[in-house]
Amino acid sequence: MLDEQWNAIIHCDSSCDGQFFYAVKTTGIFCRPSCKSREPKKDNVLVFMTVDAAIEAGFRACKRCRPDQFRWPAEELVHRTKEYIEAHYSEPLTLGGISKALHINQYHLHHVFKRMAGLTPAEYLLHKRLTEANELLEDTDLNVTEVAVSVGFISASHFSTVFRKQFGQSPSVYRSSIQNSNVSKGV
Repeated sequence: MLDEQWNAIIHCDSSCDGQFFYAVKTTGIFCRPSCKSREPKKDNVLVFMTVDAAIEAGFRACKRCRPDQFRWPAEELVHRTKEYIEAHYSEPLTLGGISKALHINQYHLHHVFKRMAGLTPAEYLLHKRLTEANELLEDTDLNVTEVAVSVGFISASHFSTVFRKQFGQSPSVYRSSIQNSNVSKGV
């Protein structure tokens, strides 16, 4: 191991990420140089130039810095959270439920998602539900209650309140305005 590599490890230098990976013999784990895990003893550290080389040597990827992932850990967490919400938006979701499904602390999830995505997981979920509700109001004959339930709202009144707050009109008025607009366009 070069002195520059050791300095990168002990200083969690992200500029060295991708240039090499380090493994700790006593834990059987390999990490990116930027990993915020506890500083290892220098005698227990091995350096690998690729993820595959570390895996072939019998080490497993760190769950904190995810050196086996193409995306940075925070980006990967946001991506996985969005995928989960996209797949389960019509179900009753809570931050605790999402974090449990992703095997991550809910406070960490909330903090990272807000920092990376610019909104909370709950705000992202609400946006997804309202987007889907808009499509159903425009493209189906489902009544407002059926639309509300199919996109994950627990009641039509809650859905109507949230919809009105977001769009300035009730779901029924929105649907009527879309239908009137389509009629005037000859659609």
